[in-house]
Amino acid sequence: MATLLYRIGRFAYRRAWYVVIGWVLVLGAILGGGLALGGQTQESFTIPGTESQQAIDKLDTLFPQAAGAGATMVVSAPDGQNVNDDPVKQEISDVADGITDLDQVASVVSPYSEYATDAISEDGTTALIKVQFDGPATDVKDSSLDALEDAGQKLVDEGLTVSYTGEVFQSTGFGLTITEVFGVVFAFVVLLVTFGSLLTAGLPLLSALIGVGVAMGGITLAAAFTTVSSTAPTLAVMIGLAVGIDYALFILSRHRTQLALGMDPEESAARSVATAGAAVVFAGLTVIIALLGLLVVGIPFLSVMGVAAAFAVLAAVCIAMTLLPAIMGIARGKLVPKAGSRAARRAIAANEHGHEDAEGRASGAPVSNSSGDAPAAAPATKRAKPSLGGRWVALVMKAPIVFIVLVVGLLGAASIPAASLDLNLPTAASQPEGSTTRTAYDTIAEKFGEGSNGTVVVVADITQTTDIQNDLAGIRSDLEAVDGVASVGQGLPDQTLDTAIFQVVPTTAPDSPETKELVQRLRDLKGEIEDQYDVPITVSGQTAVAIDVSTQLTNALLPFGVLVVGLSIILLAMVFRSIAVPIKAALGFLLTVGASFGVTVAVFQDGFAADLLNVESTGPIISFLPILLMAILFGLAMDYEVFLVSGMREEFVKTGDARRAVRIGFQNGARVVTAAALIMFFVFFAFVPEGEGPIKAIALALAVGVFVDAFLVRMTLVPAVMTLLGRHAWYLPRWLGRILPNVDVEGESLREHLDEASWASKQSAAIDASELVVDGAGGPHSFSVPAGSLAVVTGDTATRRLVGAAIAGRIAPSVGRLQVLGHGLPSESGDVARRVTLVDLDSRRLDSTVTVGDALNERLALGSPWFRRDKHAASRLVGRVNSSLAAAGGGEAPIDVHRTLGELSPLALSLVTVALGVADGAPLVVVDAGDGEFAHPSGTAFVAAVAGIADPGTTLLLGLSAAPAAHASSVGTALGDRMLGRIDLGSHPSPSSLGTASADPASAVKGLSR
Repeated sequence: MATLLYRIGRFAYRRAWYVVIGWVLVLGAILGGGLALGGQTQESFTIPGTESQQAIDKLDTLFPQAAGAGATMVVSAPDGQNVNDDPVKQEISDVADGITDLDQVASVVSPYSEYATDAISEDGTTALIKVQFDGPATDVKDSSLDALEDAGQKLVDEGLTVSYTGEVFQSTGFGLTITEVFGVVFAFVVLLVTFGSLLTAGLPLLSALIGVGVAMGGITLAAAFTTVSSTAPTLAVMIGLAVGIDYALFILSRHRTQLALGMDPEESAARSVATAGAAVVFAGLTVIIALLGLLVVGIPFLSVMGVAAAFAVLAAVCIAMTLLPAIMGIARGKLVPKAGSRAARRAIAANEHGHEDAEGRASGAPVSNSSGDAPAAAPATKRAKPSLGGRWVALVMKAPIVFIVLVVGLLGAASIPAASLDLNLPTAASQPEGSTTRTAYDTIAEKFGEGSNGTVVVVADITQTTDIQNDLAGIRSDLEAVDGVASVGQGLPDQTLDTAIFQVVPTTAPDSPETKELVQRLRDLKGEIEDQYDVPITVSGQTAVAIDVSTQLTNALLPFGVLVVGLSIILLAMVFRSIAVPIKAALGFLLTVGASFGVTVAVFQDGFAADLLNVESTGPIISFLPILLMAILFGLAMDYEVFLVSGMREEFVKTGDARRAVRIGFQNGARVVTAAALIMFFVFFAFVPEGEGPIKAIALALAVGVFVDAFLVRMTLVPAVMTLLGRHAWYLPRWLGRILPNVDVEGESLREHLDEASWASKQSAAIDASELVVDGAGGPHSFSVPAGSLAVVTGDTATRRLVGAAIAGRIAPSVGRLQVLGHGLPSESGDVARRVTLVDLDSRRLDSTVTVGDALNERLALGSPWFRRDKHAASRLVGRVNSSLAAAGGGEAPIDVHRTLGELSPLALSLVTVALGVADGAPLVVVDAGDGEFAHPSGTAFVAAVAGIADPGTTLLLGLSAAPAAHASSVGTALGDRMLGRIDLGSHPSPSSLGTASADPASAVKGLSR
């Protein structure tokens, strides 16, 4: 992956303006498309398959007047008047009658109707007008709500007070306040302190804002086709802004450090994307996987939120990998820290890995870049003092047990409130004070009791009863007798007498634990009522739906937590090749989650510091917060873990000193992790003071989680535990190491690739091998094959085939150096494999019924696009085969394109097989005779025949069990000017070559195997 990212970074740097223009077009297209389609967010807290939702679906079919979304108009009489006064009563009745005629209104229950249940307060000052729409809240148009409010305005004009509540009036607006802007400002300050440059500090913000714009455009576009919660865009902005800044920070920090050490800006940009970018990709994919894991919970609105947030993270990752290096390409040398600046001194100090070569660097001695090229001069600078991170880790390492006890004790205490975690969906009580829904909620709670804000609907199937009125009355009495029921409206049947509904008013608020218990008691009553009245009942309504959603989310919390923790252990084991590091990281993640839950419960459920944080109401925590928090924090925690511990592992691999690895790795990563954590904390916390109800809790939980995980878990607990474990921290059983894939987050494969590419660039032959060892093929082997030559490779069949496969990029060499056609192996095996054709003359896979022409044309079609195909190419190849047959002697008859492969002689079939390989158009063809009759040629005729098939510029390797015995001069005419050489892979190699009339035999194949 690092090699691919290196190429992406270099391409973006070189084609900077093309990349920038491309992203501008993407941003404009996706934002323009979303705005043009007019996508709007809307709430739809439902779970298909639950009892409450099934009842609603049934009502939609059998009793549509009762299935749609509901709204309540709360009317309060002026001081000194009563809603039962004739003038007031007439005004309210007239408005209720007028609402009946509004668009999308299915039914209206006047407070004075016989079907009204407790619609007038005991003191007579307040009345409730119940409005039922003909569809769900997601289908109710804004124009219908405006018309309803216009009707209520008539009462306001008469001096009455009117407010509205119900799911259709829940706030779905999205917008940023000044506090969120402060979060961005704080982030900029942190970046400015980190980089010491206005230009550099602005780049992460710029890239993050573009990513947020792309994410918002995508969400708006999706909202035009599906239901998107109003929380989703706010969450996407919050997550996208935080990770966008952090991901750019990681890459830009590496880039600046390398520039300070004298690296070329283009090379530095490419390497930054390949190394720090690899960790960014890993962290981003981890967050995305965790967020997409919300899909398995089976709750549509939560799935949409997870996908929206995952899309924001994906946009941030893509921009960090492409747009950021493009901006680096535009800025070029302007990002280099000034000589002697704090940024330059910090970069050089971080590169010193201690004090070994500090004196040389402080005096301005040359600093070697990691490419292996000539050293670049570092600016003369004073030796940097120990950083704050260095002093902190030294303190932790002096008494690791003390710090472990302190951190675990502190986070354990902070987690205690989480034991009383109560989950529910937001109600109107969480709306801002002064809003119409909050006013209506408070008025109903004061005048009618809190339960009137969360009526439970009991749906009865009356198709089997013959005494409907008495049975409905009896069921009503049974429901009234249930503990926790304040009142029950009379059963209201539909026109076809199939279904009836009861409005059950609880004694407690809709989001209280007692209401959950009431819903369960009502459901427990189903069997008794059905046995007595032969009437099945189900419990539904918005309150029951919210409870079902919360219950399912609570039940999914533990399995999801196990999934996330298990995933973290597997991923980190792949990255760090260790057992202890992943387990330690997972346990630290659990401490982070527990502390975050505890603080959130203490503030939003128990009211601790609620006034300080502008929390207007306390109560249950929004149902999806725990799962969402675990998904997001998981990715961020792994992010910090990778950036800190990867440096420790890199140092341990170099020195084998576990204690030194902890110190050096921490020092190198502490500053960037500190900056990233502070940025995320400020961005998240900025949404707390003025955010909407659900977002406030999510933002605080994320802010606390980031702070705890970065500063207490990763930067205190991790070095303490790693110090105690010592070398055991890096233990991995061999059997597990063979199973786990190797994820190169540290860029080791890139360093190998650059080293191989540097060596390959200095070679001039088509193939160069130095001390090459291929498993199962003996060695070491060293040889060089000039372009356009033919090298006879001798040795046993297995050895020849293994070396040939290595040269063709099919298998990786185990030791030594190998370059083919300018590409270093094994890092560029894909490029080599596409340019090298393997031909096995001993294969029996060819279809004997296929004609020569068809076989060649098929291979030619595969080897070149349709617009470059030469219809005469097959005939030319057949002509070469015939020329080789004639030159080989033996009286072989010529062939044509109409002959089948089964009709060919062994020699002709072998040469046609070589021609099929040449037809691929590869510049290098590796032919092996296997154990067939041509593996032991008595003369050089077969070698000359094979050489005659390929173009003069094509390089050929021909694998034989033994080289022809004749002297090279006897074949000079047959081979023309093509150089001929020998590579002996035998156990007792003796350098030799087959020469040509025009080339020095000793130089035909240089550096033969030794």
